[in-house]
Amino acid sequence: MSGTDDLTPLPEGLAELAEDFHSVSQQERLQLLLELSKELPGLPERYEGKLDQMERVDECQSPLFLAVEVGEDAPHTVHLFFDAPPEAPTTRGFAGILHEGLDGLPASEVLAVPDDAPYRFALADAVSPLRLRGMVGMLSRIKRQVRLREEAMSAGGTV
Repeated sequence: MSGTDDLTPLPEGLAELAEDFHSVSQQERLQLLLELSKELPGLPERYEGKLDQMERVDECQSPLFLAVEVGEDAPHTVHLFFDAPPEAPTTRGFAGILHEGLDGLPASEVLAVPDDAPYRFALADAVSPLRLRGMVGMLSRIKRQVRLREEAMSAGGTV
């Protein structure tokens, strides 16, 4: 975590989730993570059974795939889709945090999320650093895909 990132505010949804995690005990944090894993939306039909059209996040200990769509509307609204097995609640919970906190935001806000955001949920004592690395990988890939789609739209290409 760099010293400058920790000063950058999180988008409202992520900030509220971070507050929720900080306001409870370590055991309750794990329960909150489990709840978020259960609330992670399923894939829309266009991605069902088509993991080859999604990006695998190799940093995750469990298989996790994600797809990022950026709308052609004025704010370039970002939509996130995740696929992780039900028997991977930690990975699904991390995806749930990112889905709840970033889905529906303008691309500029997603790109402005500080890289240290995964460390702001008071989970470092509750889960292993290797597991947190998975959430860092998810965020990094989301931002990279948003950036690529923004560049393609700026160049007049299709997304």
